[in-house]
Amino acid sequence: MNPLLIAIMVVFGVAAILTVIRIVRGPSILDRTVASDVLLTEVMCVLGADMAINGHTRNIPVMLIIAAVSVFGSIAVARYVARRDNPTP
Repeated sequence: MNPLLIAIMVVFGVAAILTVIRIVRGPSILDRTVASDVLLTEVMCVLGADMAINGHTRNIPVMLIIAAVSVFGSIAVARYVARRDNPTP
């Protein structure tokens, strides 16, 4: 195994662990939302690295779906927090 691949796996692994810790510890819903976006971005980066290393493009539809879910999830949480912070009389 290439030392560069090992370094990539370690960096992404440590980043994923730290992100999951932030999701669990919080303290607010916005912190958890940002951490989940970061985790989904890390997954997309790992899939992109896999495509670059192995020379294929099979993961592109999966990456598009992950990006769409991430965007729609962030929008939903932002709208929820905005309504919660600004109650209408």
